[in-house]
Amino acid sequence: MSEKKGYVSFVLHAHLPFIHHPESDDYLEESWLYEAISETYIPLLTNFKKLVDEGVSFRITMSMTPPLLSMLDNKLLQKKYIHYLEQLIELSKKEIKRTANDERLNSLSHYYFNRYSNDLYLFKEVYHCNLIEAFKHFQDIGVLEIITCGATHGYFPILYVNEKAVKAQIAVGVQTYEKYFGKKPRGIWLPECGYVPEADKYLKEFGIEYIITESHGILYANPTPIYGTFAPIVSPEGVVAFGRDIESSRQVWSSINGYPGDYNYREFYRDIGYDADYDYIKPYIAHNGARVHTGIKYYRITGDTDFKDYYNPRWAMDSAEKQAGHFFDSRTSQINHLASLMETPPIILCPYDAELYGHWWYEGPYWLYILFKKIYYDNCNFELITPSEYIDRYPNMQISSPCRSSWGANRL
Repeated sequence: MSEKKGYVSFVLHAHLPFIHHPESDDYLEESWLYEAISETYIPLLTNFKKLVDEGVSFRITMSMTPPLLSMLDNKLLQKKYIHYLEQLIELSKKEIKRTANDERLNSLSHYYFNRYSNDLYLFKEVYHCNLIEAFKHFQDIGVLEIITCGATHGYFPILYVNEKAVKAQIAVGVQTYEKYFGKKPRGIWLPECGYVPEADKYLKEFGIEYIITESHGILYANPTPIYGTFAPIVSPEGVVAFGRDIESSRQVWSSINGYPGDYNYREFYRDIGYDADYDYIKPYIAHNGARVHTGIKYYRITGDTDFKDYYNPRWAMDSAEKQAGHFFDSRTSQINHLASLMETPPIILCPYDAELYGHWWYEGPYWLYILFKKIYYDNCNFELITPSEYIDRYPNMQISSPCRSSWGANRL
């Protein structure tokens, strides 16, 4: 094994707006939660478990926001998610019969039946409907660091006109975290990465050690950070700031130049909710009859064309494996270059919306699994780390005031 010259830190931001309508089963927006559970949260948990079971040491950080935690803890929403899965299993059974004369489609119908049946088994029998406890387990064994967020995901650059609102966002974010995880969070994902220096005193008051910011929050800090985004800075108030790495983000985020645009990956926008015969699909779409996504999607991206080819899970896995190798090689080269210029080992911070992994980029959780295995087994000049671990190892950092910023359009 070669000497470790630097670090890579993945931070996934798990957040959904709070939506809960006990008075009705007819609220389409609640399906956002159910889709995220099946396509992002359960796949992430499944791959974390595979890595642990295979003896692969890894590190990853996730923010879990108060609205998301409150929904995951809601007993009625848990029951509704089970009903959502039962409907999808029923639909996939019908699809197996409907596609019997098309071998490729029929194989995919079986794939979805097995996938949603497995989701139901995991949710009820393995997780006992408690996904928070499932994530907490991985934090407790030391492979996952969970951090907090603002109470309602309120945008600090607007809220700070009344600083008590910012204080309340931070206070409730910390309290909610303590309620579910039994200790104080060390870090916070600023909602939309929106940084204002007025928040620092409240972050310190409630014990927050570090924040996740947009690249520009570091690059335009005062004084200019010597190492750019490749080392954290600490504000005059004592809050440590980690900035997003631009190169690694573009490789993953971009649907044009990034991995999710691969032609072998599942096409998000083609769904039988829109493609199937209306009378056939009507029981499984919106109550008002509007066609919506069901989660059963038979096509791959194919290319910039309306004529899509069928999805092939094996081809998609092949692409994910190749792209994990590309990301691995890119970080190796990046860290080789940076390490020669820096006195402390560089950290490449890779922050993403968690729902990119699985919901938007269906193969994303598998890509993470393959990448983490490569980092563990292959000859590698970096290791995975959490922001807290980096602070503990390298407590000396440049004092600099982060710039007001967010990761919105034009970073404003």
